[in-house]
Amino acid sequence: MALFDTKNALSPASPTSYVNNDEDFSRIDPHSGVKRGLKTRHLSMMALAGIIGPGILVGTGGALTSGGPAALLISFGIIGFIAFSITQSLGEMTTLYPTGGAFVTLSERFVDKAFAVAVGWNYWLVWGCVLANEYNVISSILVFWSDKVPLYGYFLIFWFAFLGFQMLGVESFGEAEFWLALIKVAGLCAYFIFAIVYASGGLIGQESALGFRYWHNPGPWADGFRGVATVFVFASTFYAGVEAVAVAATETKNPSVAVPLAIRQVLWRIVFVYLGVAFFFGLTCPWNADGLVNGESRALKSPMTIAIQNAGWEGGVHLVNAFIFITVLSAANSSIYIGSRTLLFMGQQNMAPRFLGKTNNRGVPVYAIIATNLFGVISMMNISTGGGKAYSYIVNLSGVSTFLVWGSISFTHIRFRKAWSFQGRFPDELPFKSFAYPWNAYFGVFANVFLAFVQGWTTLSPFDAGTFVDAYILLPLFVIIYVGYKFWFKTRFWRSHEIDLDLGMRKDLDAKDVRDEALVEPHQHQSFWKRMWANF
Repeated sequence: MALFDTKNALSPASPTSYVNNDEDFSRIDPHSGVKRGLKTRHLSMMALAGIIGPGILVGTGGALTSGGPAALLISFGIIGFIAFSITQSLGEMTTLYPTGGAFVTLSERFVDKAFAVAVGWNYWLVWGCVLANEYNVISSILVFWSDKVPLYGYFLIFWFAFLGFQMLGVESFGEAEFWLALIKVAGLCAYFIFAIVYASGGLIGQESALGFRYWHNPGPWADGFRGVATVFVFASTFYAGVEAVAVAATETKNPSVAVPLAIRQVLWRIVFVYLGVAFFFGLTCPWNADGLVNGESRALKSPMTIAIQNAGWEGGVHLVNAFIFITVLSAANSSIYIGSRTLLFMGQQNMAPRFLGKTNNRGVPVYAIIATNLFGVISMMNISTGGGKAYSYIVNLSGVSTFLVWGSISFTHIRFRKAWSFQGRFPDELPFKSFAYPWNAYFGVFANVFLAFVQGWTTLSPFDAGTFVDAYILLPLFVIIYVGYKFWFKTRFWRSHEIDLDLGMRKDLDAKDVRDEALVEPHQHQSFWKRMWANF
């Protein structure tokens, strides 16, 4: 198996890493060794509904119990606003510089390599934790269906299955994620329609309209402001992934078209998926439902299941479990992809062991995939703690990392714009301009730093040492990695005049494509159905 071993760090001092030449049109990226196989529709669907896993369906039950429907809606709305800010900053930078390593590389280029190392390892931890949760959920669902195979048996089956699928290459990943995301969108649409009919009293045999009954009894709040603060941690974990389109930019054929389009899709993802789920789950399921609080199975803790059973369909649990199972396939697949690409580019820039930065002759980062998938083994704490507690532990661990990474993206964007302005460039020269700069970027920094510090304050009263450490352990870890790497390798904080803004503006692979195959022929000559598909 032939392996590529790319050369050293990307930095203002190493311009050869960004050379723009005819090799840009080859299928294998000459600098990273990955294959440019993702189409525009793949990236767009990833932005709209990809990487949405069982957390949004199952974990929302814990968030609803902790805060109530009002807290769920408020927290999802605020985090959604922050996520929109982050994607705007990321879209501006990634469209101009679709470099390997996404914002990790951008942090090195515009801030400091030690800062990039801290960001990169925290981001990898986020996806390692998300992956562990996917294995936790999928194993629990299958045990619920049949306990003849032990929990670890199901884990091993899917561990090897996901590993094998990732080795097929990025085209297989993109195509699978596209169709799985379509199924997720269709499933959520079906549930939203059910919720509207159920609340309106339109189900067969329904005696009265549900309306906003659960907002009155048991009420909109489960634990006041404390409940709202608790839900913030859940919401940040559910939103993790809106920034992932930047990670896939290097493996996209047409980043100048695909990335801006995908960034715009994120707005619909926030409104339709996250706010839609927060509203309709709170509308159709009481926060004190027995299945949410005392359910023995992880699958039974989904508000979708409780609502369908309350509506009179007891067998609905199997339908919801099947839908959750599909979301797990998508989310686990995406978690391994994002985590492995993060490790790959870190390995290539001396931020991680160098062997992790190698790819085979088909552009697959074999070692990075194996290392990321191995992190999923921590899901086996399910055996001793139970699925629900295992889920909560892992969510708390990854929540603060999400805030740290998002804040770092906004800070990197500020540093980029300062260099852009200092060197006499104008915003109108940018192919994609961030909305409401600089306010959105500064808001992203301060909001994420604030949430990183306050997200675990509920562990202080009453004080719980275990959950306190779980909530805050990654804060000092970020500082330790940054200071340690900076001290050991003597990195420096780049000044605005030292940053080379001309290197790395990569050309598209398929220059004639506008929106993939659907738009290759002139728009006016396409059939009605082709135009509809292309617009979708």
